[in-house]
Amino acid sequence: MLRQFLVSIAVSLGNIAIHATVMAAVLWVVRIADARATSRHSLRLVAVMIATVSVLMAAHIAEVAVWALAYGIVGAAPPGTDFIYFAFVNYTTLGYGDVTPIERWHLLGPMTAMNGVLLFGWSTAVIFSVLRSTMMTNQNKE
Repeated sequence: MLRQFLVSIAVSLGNIAIHATVMAAVLWVVRIADARATSRHSLRLVAVMIATVSVLMAAHIAEVAVWALAYGIVGAAPPGTDFIYFAFVNYTTLGYGDVTPIERWHLLGPMTAMNGVLLFGWSTAVIFSVLRSTMMTNQNKE
């Protein structure tokens, strides 16, 4: 069980580092966009939100790939398993149950789900923050 926790913690920390880096970049770009606000407030809001959500989705895909890589390295699933699919099902807490980890790695699924839930929550907070910041900038520029 200790090995499962150590692997899960290592992968989770790697994903937190990815997420923190992406969050810092998103917020930096939004600050620059707010400073260069134009008269087309609605268009700017749409562009900023599309960019923010797209970048966050890309970050989540990268984090799923990190879990898939970890599953492959430790051999957490039966032979022939699509590790990306397995990681997505766990990370998003979808839980189809059509692929299950091998006995000695059973905790990786729930740990992946916990990591995904936390990072999705973080993304939601950032999306709200970007939306609020962009709308406040629009109001101040009017």
